[in-house]
Amino acid sequence: MAVINSRGRNARARTRALDASGSAVLFVLSVVASSIQPHQHQFVLRWPIVVMAAVGCFALMWRRRHPFGVLAVTLGCGVVIQLLGVRDSPLVTSPVLVSVYNVAVRTNRRTAWTVAAVAAVVLVSAAVLCTPASWLEPEKATMLAWTSLPAAVGDGVRSRRSYVAAVEERAEHAERTREQEAQRRVAAERVRIARDLHDIVAHHIALINAQAGVAVHLVDQRPDRILTALEEIRDTSRSALDELRVTVGLLRQSDDPVAPRDPMPGLAQVPALLASFERAGLSVSHALRGTAAPLEPTVDLAAYRIVQESLTNVRKHAGADHARLFMHYQRERLTITVEDDGSTGPHHPRPGAGHGLIGMRERAASIGGTLYAGPRAEGGYTVTAELPLHAGCSSLERERRDGHDDSRAACR
Repeated sequence: MAVINSRGRNARARTRALDASGSAVLFVLSVVASSIQPHQHQFVLRWPIVVMAAVGCFALMWRRRHPFGVLAVTLGCGVVIQLLGVRDSPLVTSPVLVSVYNVAVRTNRRTAWTVAAVAAVVLVSAAVLCTPASWLEPEKATMLAWTSLPAAVGDGVRSRRSYVAAVEERAEHAERTREQEAQRRVAAERVRIARDLHDIVAHHIALINAQAGVAVHLVDQRPDRILTALEEIRDTSRSALDELRVTVGLLRQSDDPVAPRDPMPGLAQVPALLASFERAGLSVSHALRGTAAPLEPTVDLAAYRIVQESLTNVRKHAGADHARLFMHYQRERLTITVEDDGSTGPHHPRPGAGHGLIGMRERAASIGGTLYAGPRAEGGYTVTAELPLHAGCSSLERERRDGHDDSRAACR
């Protein structure tokens, strides 16, 4: 903080020194110009003119704080100098020109040209009072031109500064937007990876747990079936490892070793999924309505994961030994319903952490669909997902298109 304050003081000191130097130079030039007598070839120094020149020039040191006040002072000094019989000259009226430029830089275009016009009228009127002649004399026209010049230059400088400031602001805004977009994409990717890993691990661990329970039960009841139960545990764990390998392989960078190219699961793997649940003790009846239509990969994966997670929740939490899966293909959407009738035995459902339902809702929303999950009036639980056959807008994309009438069409 001390270093910053020191730099600020040094900058202000340099600015004051430059202002003082510029005012001194203008003072010398205006005194010299007002003291030269061109027709008599003499140099006559008059103290009233020196005093007026000093007041007008050194008043410029306060032009940043009081632009209009300094303009009034310099304009008054310029009028007095002309009333003392000094001929019009840009050097004599240089404090007025600098003041007009200062106002033009610090205000708007209308104010700049109004100030320039007022200054020109005042100076020309003072010159006419001192030397009555026509308003159209060359010296009067020259005074008008010299007064308009600093207004034009100041307005141009102000416009340039405003343009540069706007460009810098847009660049900073674009940089902030890029950083926010990158952070949003990273967060979305983390959520997606967490959702995939949850679906894979939760499903297969639930099956392994159920199959292990069956194996323990068979130790006393059917010892000859223990080997079959262990083989099912092996196959389930191998399937979990394969899916994890594919998911992790998708995270590889382009310069990493070749990633596995196994396809991601989809609705084509639903029969195998139902068979794995059947082996774990959950019987699932499957009904299909409509004509099965090809789905985009993202929709296909989301539909499979929703079915997988819904049945996993039935096996883990409901304690039911039977579930029903309905898939209804319509012209533009696919409706998936998974329901059960609740516990049919002494099993006590265990409450979950809720990540499965959150993940299913996020999957449905990411492709433009919806998902409902809740208890059934007849008992048990139901999950219903309505998914588009083609991936639509995500919630973030819909927020970006808010306010546009064609947002629905753009999301299809």
